[in-house]
Amino acid sequence: MHALPAQVLAVVLLGGAGLVFLAGALGLFRRAGTRPEPWQPTSAIVTGGVYRVTPNPMYVGMALVYAAVALAVGSPLAMALLPAAILVVHRGILREERYLERKFGDEYVAYRARVRRWL
Repeated sequence: MHALPAQVLAVVLLGGAGLVFLAGALGLFRRAGTRPEPWQPTSAIVTGGVYRVTPNPMYVGMALVYAAVALAVGSPLAMALLPAAILVVHRGILREERYLERKFGDEYVAYRARVRRWL
């Protein structure tokens, strides 16, 4: 048995981690009875599971899967564009945070004080 090439291993690790973040977050939203789409009203703050690590596991997961796909197809341009995509998403996150703070007040502020925005 031989070792996997580094690129294949990186794709598997990045993609797998991204899918864990995404699936974990979506499952928690489903159990809490709230919508995962950021443009839909939310009815609950989810703070368990992957949300103990970051308030944005879906965005972290998408970024990891994006990086895995870019690496898998060997696209330096796609990898170079990842930071720009993250900056665009970050602006949306700031808007979501304002909405959640208005809706949930001190409960959300206390949660945000316990976790880092990304990782």
